[in-house]
Amino acid sequence: MKLNVEQREFVEELLEKMTLEEKVGQLNLDSPSIVGGFDVPFEELIEMVTDGRMSQEEFGKIMATAERDFHEDDIRAGMVGAIMGNDPVKANELQKIAVEETRLGIPLLMGFDVIHGLRSVYPIAIAEAGSFDDDLMERTAKMAAKESRAYGINWNFAPMLDVARDSRWGRVSEGPGEDPYLASNFARAKIKGLQNNTESTENYVAACTKHYVAYSACEAGRDYNTTSMSTSQLYNVYLPPFKAAMEEGACSAMASFNDLNGVPCTVNSYTLRDILKDKFGLEGFVVSDANGIRECVTHGVAEDDGDAGIKALNAGLDMDMGTRIFYNHIAQAVKDGKILMETLDDAVRRILSVKVWLGLFENPYVSKAVIDEYAKALPKEHKDLCLEAAEKSIVLLKNENGILPLGKERKFTLVGELADRADEVVGAWSLGWEIDDCVSVKQGLEEAGAQFEYYPVCGPESDIDENELRAAIESDSEIVIAVVGEYKSMSGEASSKADITLPGNQQKMLKKLVAAGKQVIAVLMNGRPLALGWEAENLPAIIEGWHLGIQMGNAIAKVMFGECNPSGKLSSTFSSVNGQEPMYYNHPNTGRPGSKSKFTSKYLDAPVEPCFPFGFGLSYTTFEYSNLKVDENGDEISVSVMLKNAGNYDGTEVAQLYMQDVTASLVRPVKELKGYKRVTLKKGESSRIDFTLRKCDMGFYDNQGKYTLEDGLFRIYVGGNSKDVLDTEISVSFRNGEVK
Repeated sequence: MKLNVEQREFVEELLEKMTLEEKVGQLNLDSPSIVGGFDVPFEELIEMVTDGRMSQEEFGKIMATAERDFHEDDIRAGMVGAIMGNDPVKANELQKIAVEETRLGIPLLMGFDVIHGLRSVYPIAIAEAGSFDDDLMERTAKMAAKESRAYGINWNFAPMLDVARDSRWGRVSEGPGEDPYLASNFARAKIKGLQNNTESTENYVAACTKHYVAYSACEAGRDYNTTSMSTSQLYNVYLPPFKAAMEEGACSAMASFNDLNGVPCTVNSYTLRDILKDKFGLEGFVVSDANGIRECVTHGVAEDDGDAGIKALNAGLDMDMGTRIFYNHIAQAVKDGKILMETLDDAVRRILSVKVWLGLFENPYVSKAVIDEYAKALPKEHKDLCLEAAEKSIVLLKNENGILPLGKERKFTLVGELADRADEVVGAWSLGWEIDDCVSVKQGLEEAGAQFEYYPVCGPESDIDENELRAAIESDSEIVIAVVGEYKSMSGEASSKADITLPGNQQKMLKKLVAAGKQVIAVLMNGRPLALGWEAENLPAIIEGWHLGIQMGNAIAKVMFGECNPSGKLSSTFSSVNGQEPMYYNHPNTGRPGSKSKFTSKYLDAPVEPCFPFGFGLSYTTFEYSNLKVDENGDEISVSVMLKNAGNYDGTEVAQLYMQDVTASLVRPVKELKGYKRVTLKKGESSRIDFTLRKCDMGFYDNQGKYTLEDGLFRIYVGGNSKDVLDTEISVSFRNGEVK
C-alpha cells in the first residue's frame, strides 16, 4: 500500500477537520447485532456456524428474517469506522449514510472473513500451500478479492499466516503449514492477489494478515493458550511470513489473542510498534481480534475495559473489533492525558490512508450491474480455478502396487458418510458458499461415469450401521473407496484436539473392511494432519483430499481415474500417533538425536520418524534425482540437479531445495526449505533443474533479533520431500557477515 503525495495531503487535511469524537469513531469496528428472538452479536453467530452449533441453512434463515441493527445512528454520528458484513445491498445503504449523512463523509471499511474464497470456495490454506504453486495462490486470492468487492466487502481478514507445528491446534487448517519459507511465499502471493489488481476498485481489497504473532505456538496446541519462546525462535520461525507480507504492502494486521512471553499481543508494544510498524514498515493499521482488548482484563494485565483500551492504543493497536472499548473510553483518556493526541492521530491516519488507497472516497458503492451479475450462477472461470486449485492440492500418500488410478469400467464400493456431504467440502471458516455450488465426492464420481454402490456405514460422529457394513462387505467388488476424516467443525477456531486419529468409528469400519479381504482406498477429508500410523501400514492406497472447496468431488474423481496425475505435497508433517505432536521437519538438533539407541531423544512407544514427512507426495509416475552440483557464484550459491520421469505417466514434480548450517553460534535446524520448483515432464523425459540460493538468505536471527551471516560449512539437499534427498556440502564465506 503506497499513497501518492496528493493522497497523503488529503488524509492530513481530513485529519485536521476531525473532532476528537470523530477520530475515536474511526477506531471502532462494529458488527451487526441480531435483535429480537435471537439476541447474539453477529460474530457469535458466525462462531456458531463455524463450530457446528448451527447449520448453514439455519444461519441463512436467521439472516434473512431476523431484525438486525447495523448501528445506523452511530454511523450518522461518525462513530463507526468499519463494520462487518457480506450483503452488497446493505453495504451500499450503510455507505450512503456514511458518505452522504455525516459531517465529513468518510466511507466505511466493510470487513469479512474470506480465508479461502467467499462463494467460490477453494482449498483450505494448509491444502493449497501444498500445491507449492505461488502463481495459483495469487490467482485464487485475486478471485476472492474481486468476488469480495461484488459483495460489498473491501477488507478481507486474510491471509492467515500462522506457522503451525502442532496438528492438535485446530486452526492449522487456516494457514500455510509448518515452514516459514513456504509460509512467506504464500504470504507474498496472497497479498499480491488481494491488493495488486488496482486498475479498478472492483478488483482489489485491503488484506489483513493474521494472527500477529505466534498464536499458532500455543502451548500443547490448545487454542488461545499461552505462548513463550526465545527471540531467535520468534524471528526465525513465526515472524518471516508477516515480514514478507509487509514487504508486499499489506494494508493491515490483526493482533492475536495469545500472550507472548507474558504480554498479550493486543497490548504488546514490542511486537506492534517496534517490529511490525517500525521495523517491518506497516503503513496501514492494526485491528484487534474479536473481544481481544477486553480479554486483556481476563489475562490479568489490565484493571478494567478502560485500562485495557488505553494500554492497547498506546501499544500500537489502532482499531477495536467488537467491544466498543475505544468508543467508550478513548476520548476521555485523551482529555485526561493518558493517551497523547499524536498517538490517536497516528491510528486515525493509518485507517484513513487505507480507505483512501481503496478508492472508497471516489467509489464507495457496489454497482447494481455487479450485484445482479453475482446473483447468478458462478462464472465458469471461477469454477475452473477452484477445480485447478483442488487438483493441485491433492496429495497421494500411498499407492501400493499401483492400485491407482482406477479404470472407469472397474466397479467398486463407496463407503463413508462424508462421501455424500456436499456441505462438508468447503472446510472451516468458509462463510459465503451456496450448497448448489458444492460437489460432493459421490457426486463427482457419478458425474465422471463411475460404477459403484454406495453405503454411508458411518461418519466422524455416527455409529456404524451394521446392515450397511454387511452390504459393503458382501458386494461383488473387491475395491472399496472409503471417504473418511473430519467434519469441517472439527478444525478451525476453538477446535483443538488431544486425539488426532480418525474420529469416531471410522477406523473401526476400515479395519472390518480390511479383515473381510477388501482392498480399501482411503480418501481423507480433513482440516489438519491426522495421525495415520494404522492406515499407512494397513491400507494399500491413501489420498489426502483435505477440504478442497466447491469442486472437491470433481477433483477427487479426476485423480481417482487418472485424468489428473496428483502433484500435491504436504505442507505439514503427519505423525503416526498422537503423542508425537508437535512434530515438524525443521527441528533443531539435540546433542542426542533420536535413534534406536536408548539414550536418545525419542519416545519409547512411538516411532522416531513421522508417518509422512513435510514435502511428501507421490505421483502415478516415478521421479529420479541425480547429479547434484553446487557452486559458489559471487553472492549466490548455484544448485543444479537432474530430474527424470522414470515412470509410465506424464507428471509434475515439486523439486525442493533444503539447506543446513552445519556449525553456527546458535543451534540451527537439521534442514530448512530454501526453494522449490514445479516441473512437468513427459514419461521418460529428463531435465536439469537449477536453483539459486542467495547468500543473504543463508543467515539467521540471533537472540537479540539481529540477522547474522556466519562463515562455515553448509549442507545442501535436493529431493522430492524433506526426507528423501540428495546432499552435498559447500564452505561459504560472507565477507565479515555481509553480502555485498
